[in-house]
Order: sequence, then C-alpha cells, then structure tokens
Amino acid sequence: MGSTNVLVSSPGKQPLFSFGVVSDVQYADIPDGHSFIGVPRYYRHSIRVLQRAVRKWNNHQNLNFVINFGDIVDGKCPPDQSLDAVKKVNNEFQKFKGPVFHLIGNHCLYNLPRDILLPLLKIPGPNGQAYYDISPGPGYRIVVLDGYDISAIGWPRVHPKTLQASEFLEKKNPNSDKNSPAGLLGLERRFVMFNGAVGREQLEWLDGILQDSTKLKQKVIVCCHLPLDPCASSQEALLWNYDEVMNVIHQYKCVKACLSGHDHKGRHSIDSHGIHHRSFEAALECPPETDAFGHIDVYDNRLLLWGTDRMQGTEMYFNP
Repeated sequence: MGSTNVLVSSPGKQPLFSFGVVSDVQYADIPDGHSFIGVPRYYRHSIRVLQRAVRKWNNHQNLNFVINFGDIVDGKCPPDQSLDAVKKVNNEFQKFKGPVFHLIGNHCLYNLPRDILLPLLKIPGPNGQAYYDISPGPGYRIVVLDGYDISAIGWPRVHPKTLQASEFLEKKNPNSDKNSPAGLLGLERRFVMFNGAVGREQLEWLDGILQDSTKLKQKVIVCCHLPLDPCASSQEALLWNYDEVMNVIHQYKCVKACLSGHDHKGRHSIDSHGIHHRSFEAALECPPETDAFGHIDVYDNRLLLWGTDRMQGTEMYFNP
C-alpha cells in the first residue's frame, strides 16, 4: 500500500517547484457501488485515500501546493448530506501544509450550486466562474479552465449558460436521457450532460493568458477536469469543445502539458504539437488499502509525475 511508482530516470538536479495531485475523490457516506459501465466504486474508502495523500504530501516537505482535479464528492451523496460531505472532504485537504487549488467537476455541481461551492473551496474565478491562473515558480504559469462554463448542471435552471447547454445537447444528443451516449458514434459520444464546454469569454481569456505567457517567456501547464485530447481519454469523457480549446492552445508554443481528471482510468498521450496530456487515475476506484495520488516535479524541460500505487509514474519531456 502506498508504494511510489519509480520513474526510469531520477535527475539529481532540484526541481523548480513541485506540487501534489489527486482527482475524483467522489466521497459519499454510502455503500460501495459501480459506475454505469460496471467499474467498482469505493465511496467511503476514497476519503481514506485522500487522508493518506495529505500525510504523504506533508511528509515530502518540499511540495509548494496541491491541485485537486475535481469531483470532491459523488453525485450519489444524499442531498441532505451534500454540504457536510463537501466540508468534510475540504477539511482533509486543508490539513495539507500549503495552498490547495481546486477544479470543479460534474459531481461537485450535482451536490452544490456554484454560488455555494466556489466560495467554500476558495476558487478565485470571477463572476461565478471557476477559471483562473497562478504563477507558482520561475518561468511557469498554471492555467485552470472551467470545463462546466457552458453546462446543464451547476447554473440556475433559467441561466443563459444552462439554456445554451440544453439547446446544444438537444441538437447533439437524441436520447431522452442526455447522460446516455447510446447511438452516438466516435467522438460524438462526448455530447452528454455530465460533460460541458469552455465558453467564448473564457476562450478569449485563455488566448490573452497565452499571449501574456509568451511575452514573459513562461511555460504553461493547463489544468481542466475534463480531458482535452481523445488519446488521453475515453470518448465519453472529453470536453464538448476540446477541439476549440486546443485550436487556441496550438497557436502558441508556451503550453507544455494539459492535466485532467474525469476519465478515471488514467492515460498519457502526446499530441501533434508535442503537448503532453495526462488524465489522472481516480481515488474513488481504489479498492480498500490501495491509493491513487502523486506529485509532480517541474523542471525547465520536463514534468515528472511520481505516482503512488494505482497512479502510474509518467515522464513528460519537452523542448524548453
């Protein structure tokens, strides 16, 4: 339990900075269950995975911060327990001796509306948005995208973004259950209600951030709950408009990696522009006494993910 997946090479040089990663805790005080495709889910055990992660991150002593890649509690959490469950998991994150940055996922939004969730998790996005950026170390910027900017969940029912998402799904998904991809083919299987899109205003914001990073000669790591590359995700887990987002990103050379959750399985790909995509293994799907979390050492020319147990270590090299 808790063994670190050792990478092929371990450079002697000190990283510029390091940060912890975990995704899809999806805690709920309910019996174990299964996903819609039959994968076992361990709702009560997942918070123990997080507790062990926080202990290991604190013992490391050189981690600058932690990023939670979304889905802090599960959608099956009883509604009258949602607020307490989010607070309970958030309290575990707060035991880390440093800053914790959160992304929102669909399960977060099943439980709490944005106006409660974002302040609780101290997400610094403007006007109810959950996108923001931080500059954590020399020559780097981390950009956090809000993959549920345009979404049928999380916003008030009559909000323009809810209406836009509902209209989009009506056109793209003929099923009465909009969470079902039945009958959809290939990449069209992403057009389900548990996914979402990056809106026009956020795309313009991203473009401005990447322009600025290019001028400042910063390297950029993009984080989003939803994956941005079909080779790093199942078709059903992709951002609705991942192609639009990547069209913006590919205009610049500063983005070196895109990190995500949501897919649960954990995958790594390198796209046609040399950008690494890594979706993380879910804490929720760890059988008792197993783990899925890690930390990333950031260098001038690589990111090294040191995974624990079910999270695979990954070397991500790029041109500096």
